[in-house]
Amino acid sequence: MSISRVGYWSGLAACASAVAYDLVQIAQLIGVVKFPFDEILIYGTSLCIVVPFVLEMLAFHYLTDGDKRFWTHAALIFTTLYAVFVTANYVVQLATVIPAKVSGTSDAIRLLEQTPHSLFWNFDALGYISMGLATLLAVPALARVGFERWVRLSLLANALVTPLISVVYFYPTYSTGLLFLGFPWAITAPLFMLMLAILLRRKETIPRSAA
Repeated sequence: MSISRVGYWSGLAACASAVAYDLVQIAQLIGVVKFPFDEILIYGTSLCIVVPFVLEMLAFHYLTDGDKRFWTHAALIFTTLYAVFVTANYVVQLATVIPAKVSGTSDAIRLLEQTPHSLFWNFDALGYISMGLATLLAVPALARVGFERWVRLSLLANALVTPLISVVYFYPTYSTGLLFLGFPWAITAPLFMLMLAILLRRKETIPRSAA
């Protein structure tokens, strides 16, 4: 399978996982799903974003030519930081914290719970801030004309949501109302993943210049 197709299908998978996370988050907020299924689905769908997104950004780097690869390389570094932080968090929540809560032994691992301003809350924050920086750094690698212009705008839109995400995570007092401040991410994240995937698919039919 070509790099273009790997990037395309990975981008679609990342987009679908992000949309699935959005739907689960909404279902939790309106009370449709309850513990432990809400947390299992939230962390599970979030974890499903990681590998496809990394592969999508990796394909983007390999399909970019010349000096623009500096920007895609920088974006890939922050994508890796995102992957490390959030994977550490979601695996701990799914494999350790939730089973402990279900069995009634969560007191012994209270430090590991993702609660506002906890250790793994901050891991999650750093992960999504890194994703925002990755999309910001990818912007200069794209042209201002044609379809690349629209991909560029989608990446920039996601990057601009990052300060709102930071407020949600680091504001001294967390509330459900505060969570809605980060709602634009529910649109910008799957959108840029989809747009970038389409661009990577198109690159299969566009001759590349020598790197």
